[in-house]
Amino acid sequence: LQLVESGGALVHPGGSLRLSCEASGPNFTYHGIGWFRQAPGKEREGVSCISRRSGDTRYADSVKGRFTISRDYTKSTVTLQMDDLRPEDTAVYYCAAYIIHDPQTVCVLNPQSFDSWGQGTQVAVSA
Repeated sequence: LQLVESGGALVHPGGSLRLSCEASGPNFTYHGIGWFRQAPGKEREGVSCISRRSGDTRYADSVKGRFTISRDYTKSTVTLQMDDLRPEDTAVYYCAAYIIHDPQTVCVLNPQSFDSWGQGTQVAVSA
C-alpha cells in the first residue's frame, strides 16, 4: 500500500487542521491505518489508529477529545481531524498501514506493527 499525506500547515493555538492520508494499491479495506508524529529530538509516537471496522479506533491520551480519525472506503482515505491544537502538537505527522487479518481485531499504536509509511506532513502550532 502506498500512502500520501496532506493537510499540514502552520496554525495558531486553539486552531484546527484536517490531515488526509490517501492510499493506493490493493486491499485498502484489509489494512489498519495509523497516524504517528515525530517532533524534533523526540521519538516517533502513535497518535491514533483505525481498524478495518471504522468504529474501532485508538487515541493517544494526549489527543483524546481533540482529534478524530475516520476512513472513507470509497476514496481509500483516512482523515485525522485535529481541533484545539496546542504547541506541543507540533511535529511531522506520518500515515502508516498494516494488514489486519481478523476484521474484529482493533488496531494498535505500535509503530513496529506498521509496514507501509507515507513521507509525512508538517504541522506547526505557534502564536
